[in-house]
Amino acid sequence: MDYQQLAKELEGLHTIGSITAKMGIKKETAVNYVYELNKRGYVELFSRKKKRIYRISPLKKLNIGNPGMYDIINKYSPMKLREPYEHTIYGKELSKEEALVRAINSKDYRVILASLSLFSHMTDWKKLNDLAKQSRVQRFVGALYDLAARFIRVRKMDNRTRNSLLNSELHDTYLISKLRSDDFIDLEKIWGVYLPFNNSDMERIKND
Repeated sequence: MDYQQLAKELEGLHTIGSITAKMGIKKETAVNYVYELNKRGYVELFSRKKKRIYRISPLKKLNIGNPGMYDIINKYSPMKLREPYEHTIYGKELSKEEALVRAINSKDYRVILASLSLFSHMTDWKKLNDLAKQSRVQRFVGALYDLAARFIRVRKMDNRTRNSLLNSELHDTYLISKLRSDDFIDLEKIWGVYLPFNNSDMERIKND
């Protein structure tokens, strides 16, 4: 497909719905188009209030800055995220630890699930704990680590970090509002939080 020509046809501001209507295509196809156009530099996320709005232009955006959260998750996760979220990080490189905490703070089901693969590549547990403490998500980090460890190979977390996470203040019980699973009640009891994923979800990120 000629994606520059597609960008010309879709030039302007769009939602997935408006692309679907304009092109006479299915929503899934529209999402794929945005993904491919963004990958080639023809899309900029204009707004994400309520609905994501994309600015599409046949003139490629300059690919400057460092990879964002989606880029880092997609690098390590077998479950790929297809919707653009952020393009670049300016001033410094986003770490795997920061990407994981950002994923948790996104409250997005697919983003958090895909981000669990980052536990296989963590190198600075103290940094992860400090970032989680700043965002008040330490219990969620601990619960998600234990969950990931049941399905994928993870880097071993040191006891000091684990105890800090386990003894941290409980700020919220739901990782995603009103969502919980009956498959991991034992982990929920340990960490005092509710996990939204089930066994079939976790099969999607297995890396063996």
